[in-house]
Amino acid sequence: MTLALPIDPEANELVNRDPLALLLGMVLDQQVPMEKAFSSPYVLAQRLGRDLDARELADHDPEALVALFARPPALHRFPKAMAARVQEVCRALVDRYAGDAAGLWSDVADGRELLRRVGELPGFGRQKAQIFVALLGKRFGVTPKDWREAAGDYGDPDAHRSVADVTDADSLRRVREYKQQMKAAAKAKSVGG
Repeated sequence: MTLALPIDPEANELVNRDPLALLLGMVLDQQVPMEKAFSSPYVLAQRLGRDLDARELADHDPEALVALFARPPALHRFPKAMAARVQEVCRALVDRYAGDAAGLWSDVADGRELLRRVGELPGFGRQKAQIFVALLGKRFGVTPKDWREAAGDYGDPDAHRSVADVTDADSLRRVREYKQQMKAAAKAKSVGG
């Protein structure tokens, strides 16, 4: 069980072996394609010239971090805001989990606690937290009691709703179709409502 996105194999390998890279991919997974979000931790590590470290990123000079994010090709559509968000998340990891991203999920009692912990991170609303809980459960074997319930609809084993459901090109296509349907439904509701 791993995440399998159509990105650089080394970027895939990084998010599959490094909990911080995985978490930062999820942080960046908004308003950009998921391939961009989950490949950016690898590019960031390359630009830093070393493995990602939550303590180092938490203490990094904010302007220098923005410069790393903004260097072409930018790591995100909004490099300044997302560099700050990454730094905020890393500070939370340092403060709460001694800088260990896996500490976020390693000793949780159940899915509700996992969802609460993820939801307390900067930038993680309920939906994003549920998607990350589903990603951890479906692709990384993090399955505390009642994790599927905590993940909501994203925990459905037959779903194709999010990055948690991507295992190959076909599942990626199905996730994209679902997201397009949800956008169309939201747009129709806002126009008609």
